[in-house]
Amino acid sequence: AVELVESGGGSVQAGGSLTLQCTTSMYTYEYYSWAWFRQAPGKEREGVAGIGTDGRTTYAESVKGRFTISKDNAKNTLYLLMNNLKPEDTGMYYCAAELNVGLTLSRDDFGIWGQGTQVTVYS
Repeated sequence: AVELVESGGGSVQAGGSLTLQCTTSMYTYEYYSWAWFRQAPGKEREGVAGIGTDGRTTYAESVKGRFTISKDNAKNTLYLLMNNLKPEDTGMYYCAAELNVGLTLSRDDFGIWGQGTQVTVYS
């Protein structure tokens, strides 16, 4: 089975930064669309940032200008650089992958998910 493993979460003061990583053993890594989602307690899982096979990116309005998604095909690793973190960014962050879905932040478009990494931002 395909495995995605997130890391890099933690607890940080508001205004701080974190970089999340998502690694996989998929040998066809570069053919997948990728995205980061987050889920706060009691809330729906929401798309945060996505990257297509051509490198184009898309972001939720709430994180534009603060978060940057990128990928390293040689290392089979997806990244999420998060700057100027706010308490409302707190949640479990998941990476997700799928074939032939283009550039999307729709949860229903993704069928491969990691277990998540917790991000807590305190004021």
